Amino acid sequence: MTNTIEIGIIGDYDPSNPTHVATNEGICHAAGLLPSHTVKATWLPTDQRHRFDDFQGLICSPGSPYKSLEGALRGIQCARESKIPFLGTCGGSQHLVLEYARNVMGIQEASHAESDPYASCLFITPLSCSLVGKTMEVNVKPGSRAADIYKNTRATERYYCNFGLNPAYQDQLERAGLEISGTDGDGEARIMELPNHPFFIGTLFVPQTSSTKDHPHPIVMEFLRASSMHLDRALVGLCQITDGEKTGKRARGSVPNSRLAVSE
Repeated sequence: MTNTIEIGIIGDYDPSNPTHVATNEGICHAAGLLPSHTVKATWLPTDQRHRFDDFQGLICSPGSPYKSLEGALRGIQCARESKIPFLGTCGGSQHLVLEYARNVMGIQEASHAESDPYASCLFITPLSCSLVGKTMEVNVKPGSRAADIYKNTRATERYYCNFGLNPAYQDQLERAGLEISGTDGDGEARIMELPNHPFFIGTLFVPQTSSTKDHPHPIVMEFLRASSMHLDRALVGLCQITDGEKTGKRARGSVPNSRLAVSE
């Protein structure tokens, strides 16, 4: 028997969007290095209701605007509050910021310029220069989860975005507990993470686009590892037994290579 990691991808799948295809492929590449787990990934349209806490990991995909901004935020909120491993890339990281501003900082009017350009409180605004198609260096904060994943304080990543965190709110977000752990040369946010969470990371770049079968992207790899640990902890809770003296036994199976199934 092998344990199946259920990954929910919050987003409206479009096979013509290269970042969506890369998301499926990036998960597949990383799944190949999990020897005792099967990975099942399911796309979760934002305009439909979902039981987000049924998943061991949640990704908020690139490709905004989503059909339902509120639907995307519900998934992110569930991941944050229920300690479900979460990765948001490009638009996913932008909506991570919105969810945090609204539900943690209490700024209900926090908005995204892509969907509400004339809002009075724009946490997400157009970048001064579009990053679509660009590959740029990221400065990674020493001691952060991101630095631990990269095992370096510099990385080079691909971007597909026109929007990012409004610099006017960057310090306020950090004071509220959302750590900016990666920046560009001007100090603007490129990676954000939530300390004291099993895995809660947003990247303005799209790490899955630089993943290969031989070299899965380390962020996606670490996300799946965290998801597998989330599953294993749940199984321990479900499989407690008492045989007179011993408790806490559970059954585990293993296979030589993990497998991936994707539902779109």
